[in-house]
Amino acid sequence: MSPQDFFDCATSNLASAALLSRLPSLALPQCYLTAGCLFQATWNRLSGHAADWGIKDYDVFYFDNRDLSWHAEDAVIRRVNALAGDLGISVETRNQARVHLWYEKRFGAGYPKLASVRDGIDRFLISCTCVGIEVASGALYAPNGLQDLERGILRPNPANSRADRFLEKARDYQARWPWLTIVG
Repeated sequence: MSPQDFFDCATSNLASAALLSRLPSLALPQCYLTAGCLFQATWNRLSGHAADWGIKDYDVFYFDNRDLSWHAEDAVIRRVNALAGDLGISVETRNQARVHLWYEKRFGAGYPKLASVRDGIDRFLISCTCVGIEVASGALYAPNGLQDLERGILRPNPANSRADRFLEKARDYQARWPWLTIVG
């Protein structure tokens, strides 16, 4: 799968396409549309489903280390939700500069202080799901390539090796797309 094929597949989901066209107006630093709304569109195409089938939420990551308060992040969440309000989707907006402040309490393991949105994408539990589209440029970020994604191979990500969480997430994906293969 080429980067252009991936982009075309991801934007065949009209909600993803709308977010990519609207988010630049917010001028969020290092803003990316990322995670399931992108890679699940590929699995949907390969499974004969609509591009938005089974997508639970749309992840918007940005990186702003000027104010790490919950209040500042909540203000951005509200702006993004207002921007996407007519799309009928759930949007999860997270400032990657502050993930280390809440991750351990929520998931039971420490999390390093990140230096960029790409650092956050690099830490997704499943290697082939480490994908994002930068909203300002439309550039694809896929540090592990697209081959396993297209083949449906779910491998643990060595950058975030939590076997319990990996299996939980991989099994959830496999329940929706039974042809996916869990490796490792």
